[in-house]
Amino acid sequence: MAHRTLAELWPTLQTVDAVHGLYYVLMRGWFLVFDGGVVALRLPSVVAMAAAAAGVALLGRQLAGRRAGLFAGLVFVLLPMVQQYAQEGRSYAMVCALVVWSTYLLARVAARPSRRLWAGYGALSLAACLMHEFAVLALPAHGAAVVLSGLPRAVRRAWCGVAGAVVVALVPMALFSMGQSEQLSWLQWPNPVQLGTFIALVLGGLLCSRAPVARAGVQRLRLRPVALPLLVLPTALLVLLSQLKPMYVDRYVLYYVAGFALLAGAALDWVLRPAGRRGQTRRRLVYRSVALAVVPTTRSR
Repeated sequence: MAHRTLAELWPTLQTVDAVHGLYYVLMRGWFLVFDGGVVALRLPSVVAMAAAAAGVALLGRQLAGRRAGLFAGLVFVLLPMVQQYAQEGRSYAMVCALVVWSTYLLARVAARPSRRLWAGYGALSLAACLMHEFAVLALPAHGAAVVLSGLPRAVRRAWCGVAGAVVVALVPMALFSMGQSEQLSWLQWPNPVQLGTFIALVLGGLLCSRAPVARAGVQRLRLRPVALPLLVLPTALLVLLSQLKPMYVDRYVLYYVAGFALLAGAALDWVLRPAGRRGQTRRRLVYRSVALAVVPTTRSR
């Protein structure tokens, strides 16, 4: 598709794959600069996933401190799903990076509201949705973070306005692509391996969420209200939507693994700190053994 000229690409997108149109156009421009071989095809995904890892580290630092952010970034890059889509010539690494960085900007604007940061958050969220429509499922997770963190009413109202603008801007493409929904006719009930991976990460994330985290300020997002909804809601909503029409594939909401990485990073930060009381030492040993067991076993298909 990316080897086609824009004049050839446009008629195709009117009948199939409109949801990937932005990615095809970007790759078309990329191939005009580079040779269009396998390395050129995969390199944008590598760069995008590296950017996503950096965003996870910065977000973890914003929410839980420097060490927690560093561990979150390291956990993120070790996840098999992340490694898989970092080397595939598809849009999902780019979508993941855009969602992660929009979440980071949300954390920044919650701490220090400004029109510039709100505009950046809206632009990144819309870009992610235009790259793949199911990125819109990150917005309910962001909304839950804003509400559960107890942010001031002005911040909640501003988020509603920005999120509403993103949804309105996405509606034309969503309505158009609904006419191409037969492209998903190959999907049946969600793959049990994919669901098993999701459930394993959710259970691991819930366990990690029990580790103590420094409490954020009054006007700041907190780690658990950000990470848990991001981990759970996008996939859960997509599975529910699949009851109406099968459309669940784990890569469509790949960015949910960032929620697990944030929780695991904060837990590792706590586990690896010098132990205090004996009871805490015992608990940390339990968390350490579980953490070492969870990450290697969360294998994608």
